[in-house]
Amino acid sequence: MTLRHVAVGVDGSVVAVRALDWATEEALRRGTALRIVYAVTDRDEAGPVLASAAARVHQRHPDLPVETRAVEGGTVRAMARESERAVLTVVGTRGLGGVTGLLVGSVSLRLAAHAHGPLLVVRGDHPCVNGREVLLGLESNADADAAAYAFQEAERRGTRLRVLHSATHRHITSATHRHITSEPPSLVPVASPDRQRKARNHRAEEAVERFSIARLREECPEVDVDSRAVRTGLAHALLAASSGAGVVIIGAHRRAGRLGPVAHTLLHHSHCPVVLVPTA
Repeated sequence: MTLRHVAVGVDGSVVAVRALDWATEEALRRGTALRIVYAVTDRDEAGPVLASAAARVHQRHPDLPVETRAVEGGTVRAMARESERAVLTVVGTRGLGGVTGLLVGSVSLRLAAHAHGPLLVVRGDHPCVNGREVLLGLESNADADAAAYAFQEAERRGTRLRVLHSATHRHITSATHRHITSEPPSLVPVASPDRQRKARNHRAEEAVERFSIARLREECPEVDVDSRAVRTGLAHALLAASSGAGVVIIGAHRRAGRLGPVAHTLLHHSHCPVVLVPTA
């Protein structure tokens, strides 16, 4: 029987070694096995790279179950297929804009657009274990799975969860698909347009709290949560906050095989690793 596992893609590069280290810590944190995958045109080429990766893990964590797998074909297809059974799939990048090693060119974006489960893209230069907060970006109530993942991640790490959400979008409950819009105008006159604006913003924030994370707060009372509305671009707010975060988690909104602008921005410029959770 295949053990629950974290899957990581390697290719012998320094970038892939960093992804391997991150994946190792993620497997330890979850109590799962680690599967090391190398996508090649000829399986005979994979032996030395996989053996080196496995030896690195065994030397540091001899009790961690490790499996190596050589897969023929392209990286995107191989890792997307691995993501169907993995609790988490991990790949690596380098720099604030350039992409190298395993994720050459548009490979990272293509993989993020096709992964079947949570995908961690290693960015920034933070160490794997650092106690930094977990950052969650909410675009809509379709991000319920990302929110649940973020609460679990904060619980696993024993850190604070910081939630940034858009105060301008419409919220949809997954159970009823009912749009949550502004309340009817009050019969009591409001003194000024400024107070009206503040009242609308307050109702929007309450809607997010009520439909996005209120239940999760009850299920994970030990998680310290800081939730704030963002009235400017969510992508830029998350990008700025990522410099102080250990990981940023967002929903992978996909249309016609392409990622939305928030995911696209973070994958190219985030200061910390990015986890993309497929939306329903």
